Amino acid sequence: MHFDAFDRYHEKESFIHHLDPRVKVVVTIVFIVSNALLPDGAWMAFAFAWLFLLLANVFSKLGLTYTTKRSLIALPFAFIAITILFSMPGEPVASFKLLMWNLTITDTGLLRFVSILIRSWLSVQLAILLVATTRFPDLIHAFEHLRVPAILTTIIAFLYRYLFVLTDEVLRLMRARESRSAASAGNRSGGGVLWRAKVAGNMAGQLFLRSYERSDRIYNAMLSRGYTGHLYTLNPHEMQSRDYFVTAFAIAVIFIVQIIGRL
Repeated sequence: MHFDAFDRYHEKESFIHHLDPRVKVVVTIVFIVSNALLPDGAWMAFAFAWLFLLLANVFSKLGLTYTTKRSLIALPFAFIAITILFSMPGEPVASFKLLMWNLTITDTGLLRFVSILIRSWLSVQLAILLVATTRFPDLIHAFEHLRVPAILTTIIAFLYRYLFVLTDEVLRLMRARESRSAASAGNRSGGGVLWRAKVAGNMAGQLFLRSYERSDRIYNAMLSRGYTGHLYTLNPHEMQSRDYFVTAFAIAVIFIVQIIGRL
């Protein structure tokens, strides 16, 4: 399994790519927190936050709408807050009947729901840009430099690494099943639903055992090569004057967005 299947890093020679990863992590966290603190219906502040994102896209050389197009896939997850439309008191906007319930959408609930969608959409965009412009080892080192507990960074690093191991084992099991499942033209191979459920259960058990054994072999191989619980990178990660300036500028812009949202 190639890392490209999951790794969303895009190699570019851009201003954003060459920034210290600590700068990008800090700005992303501050931006997401700022979105969460904006009042409902702060449309002008939301617009300025989006302009900030578009500017970051331009400086990353990934395209003006790179994050916009890729963030739409995350919007359905924000619909988990759809109950806000009916649960908040306010002036009725629309009413309809669903099965045995009479549901009424209020203006306050609609305002809150739309604001949540926009906040989520903006936050996901900058997170996408962070992953697209920063290598994963650099992200881990940025967390270490920012004094994130070592146990957390180690867990994140191994979760990321063994995701590929798990996927590789799944593909090997699927390939082995297909090689042992004869099928004639126009006919579906295998048995009924119960038979398929039994096979799926056996495959899940085999996946657990294979993944455990392979992870143990990988860990022993890492120890034999000098692993001491710390991931190394070829990048020096030294803050330059440019990094300090960009951090100050980005936080100042986010602070202005907060002011605009409360005017």
